[in-house]
Amino acid sequence: MVLGLLHRAVDYVLSCLKLAQNREVGWITVDRKTGRRIREQQPLLKKLKLLVLFNPLTEWLDTTHAMRLYIHRKSERAGRDEATMASKQQIKAFVEFYKIKMEDFQPSDISAYPTFEDFFVRAHKPGSRPIYAEDDPSSAVVVADSRVVVYETVQQSKKLWIKGYDFSITNLVMDNRLGAQFDDGAVASFRLSPQDYHRYHSPVTGKIKLFRSIPGDYYQVDPVALQSDIDILDRNARDYVVVETEHLGDVLFVAIGATDVGSVKIHDRWQMLGNEIRKGEELGYFQFGGSSIIVAFQKGRILFDEDLLSLSKEAIAMDVEVGMSLGRAATPT
Repeated sequence: MVLGLLHRAVDYVLSCLKLAQNREVGWITVDRKTGRRIREQQPLLKKLKLLVLFNPLTEWLDTTHAMRLYIHRKSERAGRDEATMASKQQIKAFVEFYKIKMEDFQPSDISAYPTFEDFFVRAHKPGSRPIYAEDDPSSAVVVADSRVVVYETVQQSKKLWIKGYDFSITNLVMDNRLGAQFDDGAVASFRLSPQDYHRYHSPVTGKIKLFRSIPGDYYQVDPVALQSDIDILDRNARDYVVVETEHLGDVLFVAIGATDVGSVKIHDRWQMLGNEIRKGEELGYFQFGGSSIIVAFQKGRILFDEDLLSLSKEAIAMDVEVGMSLGRAATPT
């Protein structure tokens, strides 16, 4: 109903404005390390803009999608601005406000980044993100520092989280034959915010079977947008690979651009068919902005971790880090 009665009157005016002081105005998530419920940091203006843009009234009035086209063009301009030398001055305030632990990154000295774009695609320091059961190819891992929800079927994801009328794996990959392999399978959806580490990693060990790049728009991937009737994930620019594995079947990895993302880039090495990749290896990166990743498994091939499943059924995302456990291969019947 009208986006949860306008997101419950903007969460009761952000708990009488106490949360606004530290930008804690995003959606409630659960920190996997501590089990604590937290609220994502997000600029208040951004949240209000999302509620205005993605609601039934706006969707009815804006049949030409002119407002969303404006956002798309604005996103492209913002991406270019972050690559200029002048953007370097934004880094210090950004790190301080979001309390980014620079000791987890290499280089850790913010003065070493010539532009905000270089800072945005910063790399983890080796060892800062251990890979769960690194030598066990029958398990899958988290692909990004992000918020994740998991579903045992694509249809379940549409009921609980992704509401676009035409969302399907087939539409996401724009390939009927490939989509048919995953349309009744399990899905993990990872959402990255601008303050997150924006490189992404393979969930599994196997061989690259397919690579494809699809141009598109740069709409928001915030839950407000995903729960609207706009087919966000099917319209945004995206790259994807299929990884052939021994224990988990074929695994689809789709990196999806969003607002202010300058590009979606899968490394050249993983665009070559037949190359072997280990779970936890870096697949590619996003440039500036929020972004999303969909990982799909064929029907009956994975059992997601129970803590992720139970929380996702409440339509609550879990805060996770690269390399954490995602699930394991289902026992063959």
